Amino acid sequence: MLTHNYSYEGALEDSVKVNWQVNDLIGGDKRLDFSKPFLPESLAQVNGFKTFSAREKLLLNQIRGNSYLHLFAFVEEYILPFVTDEARSAMLGGGSINEVRALMTFAEEEAKHIHLFQRFAEEFTKGFHTPCGVIGPAADVAKVVLSHSRLGVALLTLHLEWMTQAHYIDSVKNDQELDQQFANLLKHHWMEEAQHAKLDTMLVDKLARAGGAAAIEKAFADFAALGGAIDGLLVQQVALDLD
Repeated sequence: MLTHNYSYEGALEDSVKVNWQVNDLIGGDKRLDFSKPFLPESLAQVNGFKTFSAREKLLLNQIRGNSYLHLFAFVEEYILPFVTDEARSAMLGGGSINEVRALMTFAEEEAKHIHLFQRFAEEFTKGFHTPCGVIGPAADVAKVVLSHSRLGVALLTLHLEWMTQAHYIDSVKNDQELDQQFANLLKHHWMEEAQHAKLDTMLVDKLARAGGAAAIEKAFADFAALGGAIDGLLVQQVALDLD
C-alpha cells in the first residue's frame, strides 16, 4: 500500500539517539524570554493586524505560542491511548518484539511531550501574568476521536506528525528572532516526532493492508470528519487568543 524503507528496529535505534528529558529543556535558569517572539510569523500570523503596535503584535505572538503548545498537548491526549492500544494489539496479535517496543516507546514519548508542554504552560503563566483561555477538555475530544476507525485515527495522527515536521523545518529551524528556549522546545519535539511519523506510516500501512478497500474508504471518511471537527476547535482557539 505504501512505499517506505522504515523499520521498527531503525525507529528504536533513532529514539535512543535523540532521547531527552523534560528537565533538560525547562526549569531553573531555562526560562522564556518575553522580549522575543515565540513563533515565526508564518505560524503566528500577527502582522496582518495593522492597527496593533509592535508591542501588541509581540504579545499576540506569545499568546499564539502558548495556544500552539496547548493544541499539541491537547491532541496528544488521544494519541497516547491510541498508540498504547496498538501496542497491545501487536503484542496479542503476534507482532514482533521490536514492533511492540517501538510502539510502547512512542506512547512513552507522547506522555513526555504532554508533560513538557504542561511545564512550559506553567512558565508562560508565571511570565505573562494575564490568563489566556485554551480549548478543552481534552478527554472529551479524545473520546470522540477514538470512536472512529483505527485506520482513520492513524491517518489523522500521521497528518499531525507531518505537520510538526513541516512547521519546524520550514518555519522554526532557521528563525534567529525567536526566543531560543521556545525554539529549543520545538526542536526537541520535532526530533522525537520524526520517529513517530515513521512508526505511524508503518501502522497506516499495516492497517490498510489488513482492512483492504473497505477499511481505506471508511478511514478517509473518518479522516475528513475529524479534520472538520479540528477546524472547529481551531476557530474556537483563535477567538480565545484574540480575547
